[in-house]
Amino acid sequence: MFRTFDAILVVVMTAAATVTYTIKHKAENKLEEVRKLDAEIRLEEHTIDLLRADWALLTQPARLNRLVKVYDQDLQLLPTESTQLAQPVELPMRTAELPAIEEEDGAGKNVAKAKDGVKGTDKMATGSVAR
Repeated sequence: MFRTFDAILVVVMTAAATVTYTIKHKAENKLEEVRKLDAEIRLEEHTIDLLRADWALLTQPARLNRLVKVYDQDLQLLPTESTQLAQPVELPMRTAELPAIEEEDGAGKNVAKAKDGVKGTDKMATGSVAR
């Protein structure tokens, strides 16, 4: 009787050890992935900091003035006048504010299309995210 019970306990103990080892191994793999991701995030943050510093260096007003003077003959830059800026009333209407488009159907009748400007317009699709 003890031998059968002992054999069952040995099998249960081996199964428990196998499950524990498997869980430990998966946890170590996940920890390694997390460390790799942390290293990648740190690298990206350092790159962003470096690019911001580079941008700040390149856009210094003194440097830009010096470049304008050097390339004055080639660029022929002039100050922007206030009349060159568009006023809000000069901007085109938003797509939602466009009037409904009327098109002829097959029977020669005018059919009003959707007001949102998406249906009834050209079929060209662009890479724009605004629809």
